[in-house]
Amino acid sequence: MLFTGTWEYLYSLSIQQPKGNHWSTIFIHLKAIKESDGSPLGDFQKLMLKLANNANDRDLELELEIQRKLLTIFQVGDYYYYIFNLKKTCFDFISEGVADVLGYDRDVVTVDLLVSCIHPEDAPWFLNFENKVVEFFSTLRVDQIPKYKVRYDYRIRKANGEYIRILQQVVTIQYDENSGGLLRTFGVHTDISHFKTEGKPVFSLIGLEGEPSYVNLSVDNVFEASPIAISDRERQILQLLIAGMTSKSIAEHFSLSEDTVKQHRKNMIRKTGSKSTADLIAQAVRKGWI
Repeated sequence: MLFTGTWEYLYSLSIQQPKGNHWSTIFIHLKAIKESDGSPLGDFQKLMLKLANNANDRDLELELEIQRKLLTIFQVGDYYYYIFNLKKTCFDFISEGVADVLGYDRDVVTVDLLVSCIHPEDAPWFLNFENKVVEFFSTLRVDQIPKYKVRYDYRIRKANGEYIRILQQVVTIQYDENSGGLLRTFGVHTDISHFKTEGKPVFSLIGLEGEPSYVNLSVDNVFEASPIAISDRERQILQLLIAGMTSKSIAEHFSLSEDTVKQHRKNMIRKTGSKSTADLIAQAVRKGWI
């Protein structure tokens, strides 16, 4: 659900800006996240206009209650939203919904944590998509910056080790009108696992206010998949698992306890995003990890 602090924060930013900037229209653009493809974010135009005109507390509470009801109706899955500070590379705000989606309390969620939880196979996609975003936004006029939404999906690991697929949608809410540099973005992460269970991540740039959209774009493969980050001992154990040895026999081979071997096996399953030991072995053979 929405939190008053979010809007108070956005409003405090807006009143700090010089006359003639694009904050009032940027707020209106936020509703496009819902309108274009059914995301959780509702139509906030009326609320934002009132905030810009110093709405009294009673009116604000009424509007927030309306928006809460709209979010409940239009959400397509569990979601959370956030404000990302590009200069500091951190979240200025993240909603409590992150606990429902990923199982983490919002107080412990950082950019480093989320990036580290991206599925190993999707991490290169994520980086290549962001590289494309940098290239694309460098070609825009300053007035076009708030008129584009970045949208793509990828798999991410929850606190319980389970992987889900999220749809990431982001719009710019603050930028330098002279240099065109992005300062803050508003994003929504929605769990779409029930819609898309497999397949490659898809990247799109959605134009707002008459700007053209670019859907299912191909991107340059600038970032390659890194070798799996397992230890030498884990690699040795994986080789013996592939050879058909049991945890007990592997423990005897290395003079280790069986519990230690089982823990190494669990660590490899987590690090590689595998579903089970059988899946770990199958992926290792198919992808040439050993």
